[in-house]
Amino acid sequence: MRASHADRERAVDVLKAGFAEGRLQQQEYEQRIARAYQAQTHAELQMLVADLPQGPVPQAQFLPQRPMPATFMPMQMPPPVATNGAATGALVCGIMTPVSWGLTAIPAVILGHKARAEIRRTGERGDGQALVGLVLGWLGIGGWTLFFLLSILLVVTRL
Repeated sequence: MRASHADRERAVDVLKAGFAEGRLQQQEYEQRIARAYQAQTHAELQMLVADLPQGPVPQAQFLPQRPMPATFMPMQMPPPVATNGAATGALVCGIMTPVSWGLTAIPAVILGHKARAEIRRTGERGDGQALVGLVLGWLGIGGWTLFFLLSILLVVTRL
């Protein structure tokens, strides 16, 4: 592949750095510069700089490495805590209570109590969900109980 002016300039920069670092003698440096400006292909340029580093050279560390203070280290995040499945079930059953005409009220109460006990024991998330499921479940049970009591009272008063 043919070399462009920019390619030649990059090769010359590598040669200049090699001369400045003491890797090339004056005469060899001048010869390579002249050949770099006459080069027609990338292969010719590569031959001129192949024995020189073409980027920053790592410097030897003479000082012992000290550990970085914790202030500059990234903050360690605790692993995410899972949400209790029974709490989610209690919430869903509690929300479904009016739609199911109260059929899911008892499962909502059972799952809510179960979830709150598990949450206290394991430290999982979801206490609010369990509590809402409990409240909606008890409201559903209370509503149906009131409905049946009023129905019985209405039947008894008509007799």
